[in-house]
Amino acid sequence: MRYLLPTTFLVALLAMLMLRGYVHSEILADHRVSDADSQSRVPKDVLSGGPVIDARTGDAETLRIPDRRIVLTFDDGPDPVWTPKVLDKLKEYDAHGVFFVTGNMAARYPDLVERMVAEGHEIGLHTFNHPDLSYQSTGRIDWELSQNQLALAGAAGIRTSLFRPPYSSFSYAMDNTSWPVTEYIGSRGYLTVVNDTDSEDWKRPGVRAIVERATPKDGKGAIILMHDSGGDRSQTVAALDTLLPDLEERGYTFTRLTTALDAPSAHTPVTGFALWKGKAFVSAVAVSERITGVLVVGLAVIGVLVLARFGLMLLLSFLHARKVRRRNFGWGPPVTRPVSVLVPAYNESACIEATVRSLAASEHPIEIIVIDDGSTDGTADLVEAMRLPRVRVVRQRNAGKPAALNNGIRHARYDIVVMMDGDTVFEPATVRELVQPFGDPRVGAVAGNAKVGNRDSLIGAWQHIEYVMGFNLDRRMYDVLGCMPTIPGAVGAFRREALDRVGGMSEDTLAEDTDVTMALHRDGWRVVYAENARAWTEAPESVQQLWSQRYRWSYGTMQAIWKHRRAVIERGPSGRFGRVGLPFVSLFMVLAPLLAPLIDVFLLYGLVFGPTGKTVAAWFGVLVVQAVCAAYAFRLDKERMTHLISLPLQQILYRQLMYVVLLQSWITALTGGRLRWQKLRRTGAVEAPGGPPRRPQSPGAAAGAVERRPYV
Repeated sequence: MRYLLPTTFLVALLAMLMLRGYVHSEILADHRVSDADSQSRVPKDVLSGGPVIDARTGDAETLRIPDRRIVLTFDDGPDPVWTPKVLDKLKEYDAHGVFFVTGNMAARYPDLVERMVAEGHEIGLHTFNHPDLSYQSTGRIDWELSQNQLALAGAAGIRTSLFRPPYSSFSYAMDNTSWPVTEYIGSRGYLTVVNDTDSEDWKRPGVRAIVERATPKDGKGAIILMHDSGGDRSQTVAALDTLLPDLEERGYTFTRLTTALDAPSAHTPVTGFALWKGKAFVSAVAVSERITGVLVVGLAVIGVLVLARFGLMLLLSFLHARKVRRRNFGWGPPVTRPVSVLVPAYNESACIEATVRSLAASEHPIEIIVIDDGSTDGTADLVEAMRLPRVRVVRQRNAGKPAALNNGIRHARYDIVVMMDGDTVFEPATVRELVQPFGDPRVGAVAGNAKVGNRDSLIGAWQHIEYVMGFNLDRRMYDVLGCMPTIPGAVGAFRREALDRVGGMSEDTLAEDTDVTMALHRDGWRVVYAENARAWTEAPESVQQLWSQRYRWSYGTMQAIWKHRRAVIERGPSGRFGRVGLPFVSLFMVLAPLLAPLIDVFLLYGLVFGPTGKTVAAWFGVLVVQAVCAAYAFRLDKERMTHLISLPLQQILYRQLMYVVLLQSWITALTGGRLRWQKLRRTGAVEAPGGPPRRPQSPGAAAGAVERRPYV
């Protein structure tokens, strides 16, 4: 289900967008219009004949409308604004006419087609997408006709034998390009209906001019061309208010075409499979219209949220940096007392020596506790063989990272506990910088500045951008807002009293760091960010490893939000976090990223079918905003800007992977799936800048690196 549901959703979404583009003439549309051509192959009887051309039997003949009879025809509809007004006028004067509808409009507004038929008007085909048929193959012509009939069947349960070619005018204007089309249309069983009186209402010449041009001469019968769609038709509606009573006073009747010709009705009822097929098509169009309407609203919401978030990030990050970098800034009395550093480790032989050596070089007094969680690669033996002072190894059966951390807390001697991953290295000043905020007795936990050490590969560079911009810039913002969602497992510190009050590290979720951070907020503790407490971690180096890591993070975050959901209705510190922090975190860490792919879906759609220039400009606009935020984040962290060269590619490729991971996490949660702890392969290649040199591994340890699978 985790793979079937997103695939089905994606296919359905693409199908709806394609259908929407089709009925809006964004797909398969052809707006070419042919120039006048020679008339050498057009029968003379047609050129001098009436506006109704019957070529069904092979020998073309034309028909005229009898005197004192008017056939009002309306092209290009139905239109949701103007067609109802036209119908109202016709009903007011008890007049009937012929509506030559396009299939794309009929499919979008089937209720108007149904009203036309119910009020006694005749329907004719005007193709589906309104192309000039002289440019089209017979296959495309058949497609235009069949799709037009399909829309009529779904809208009103009928098919019709009347047809008017797009861009047609009078029979005497037939030429060598349009006549073959008329012959072919006749062979398919249709009467071709042009006109002999053009109101030219599409030019919007004014009501009086429309009335004059639409009035027949000397009591002659006429087929009058008007439009109920394609733009502002207010003049057409106003002209009907004058034309209908005037011609009625002169003895004219306004009737259907077949009635004027004393011929059988052009309508044939559709039944059986053809009827259900038409209804299914119209229903699918309605669904696509509603879905794309929702998507457009969602896109607007996401666009506003993304821009608002970027703006908020820049503003609050600036305020945070300005506050903590003031010369007189301080958290309280300097923290100089020793602290305990916990290093949970499972099969970390590739990394553990570098991790412990970086801690041994710490400028702050510490004790180091390595909790070996049932490793099978000699991790604990390697640490003990180092024989470093202030380093203890605690062995336990494999029980998972939260259990290892809780075991380490029980063995810790000091009231401040620093936690880190076994694949991470600290700078000498990291612990000192990390614990200074505990000079404020209200602070219960501190998040450090986690950095990607293996950033030389493309996937590493992308994660480096994400860490600096997406994590650390976020943490500055959350610090100011007082709702820091996560103390990173790579570098974080806790007041032991605070941990005891919330029950330590919980095993309820797969994101124990997020879980405990939310619990601390609810217990009334401040959680802050220490920008100078830098830790260098080894990021996943393959897509599969990255997928496993982020899948667990996303799913664990959802679990933590769900676990602490009651905070929304509670009072005190828990309620403040529940009504501020939880919605904020849910919106920007779970919901917004889930909907953000809409930007890329519409980008792709716009590139292929829409206004390409505007689409590209909009995408570059968003990219520029992201680049500004990223550059500011890099400046705050004193990072080289060269890595931002890969930012555009990150937005195209890396971001899509994160979308899919989050979507899969959602589906796992909704389907009740269980996600177990994942493990990643490590190389142990990360070192802290300026830290102690790493001793070469023994051949045995190097060979064992293939089998190491430490915590994610």
